[in-house]
Amino acid sequence: MTDDQAAIRAFSGVARLFPLPNLVHFPQVVQGLHVFEPRYRQLTADALDDDRLITLVLLSPGWEEDYDGRPAVAAFGCLGRITRHELLPDGRSNLRLRGLARLRLLDEQPPHKLYRTARAEVVPDVIPEDLSRLLDLRRGLADAVLGRFDPTAAAHRQLGELFASTTPLGALCDMLAYALPIEPGVKQQLLEEPRVDLRAEVLAEALRDDGPSDDDRFPPAFSSN
Repeated sequence: MTDDQAAIRAFSGVARLFPLPNLVHFPQVVQGLHVFEPRYRQLTADALDDDRLITLVLLSPGWEEDYDGRPAVAAFGCLGRITRHELLPDGRSNLRLRGLARLRLLDEQPPHKLYRTARAEVVPDVIPEDLSRLLDLRRGLADAVLGRFDPTAAAHRQLGELFASTTPLGALCDMLAYALPIEPGVKQQLLEEPRVDLRAEVLAEALRDDGPSDDDRFPPAFSSN
């Protein structure tokens, strides 16, 4: 059993919420975080003392009016495991958080900490049995992604190698959804889709609709989302 699998099995069913605007975290992806607010310092300390698990979740539109309170958040978040922690002299922290699994948030718990918590359940990928359909979807997604890049660019070569690898289609979609410049609402839609075939279709369609961009780059810059 890997460390990631062990962490998912150890999840208590209560998620420590770290809501953020314009950032959607995904399984398989490592996200850098700079922690400075008192509530998230407490969250980090509690996670490090326990299972090292934090759930990043997207703030819903209109969050600016109640940021210091309990603004609405999306229905799904990403369970992540702290893989690296740097405590700074003034109490702030730098973290690296590795995405583990989709979480469906069931209900938020009454406040008993500075940070927010919610009952949640892990939502595994649903993989169709039709392997030929999965291959067709992989090829279609590759066409949509690689068409955004100059064939002579290093990114084109790196992505081609990724598509040719044994990386499962669901994980491939998650990595691309995180790395490519897609509107946060679409990223959240992709996070909320457990069915791998539909996730691939939505991602390919979003990339075709958006078209190539001069700002595309792969891998993305640190903490870009």
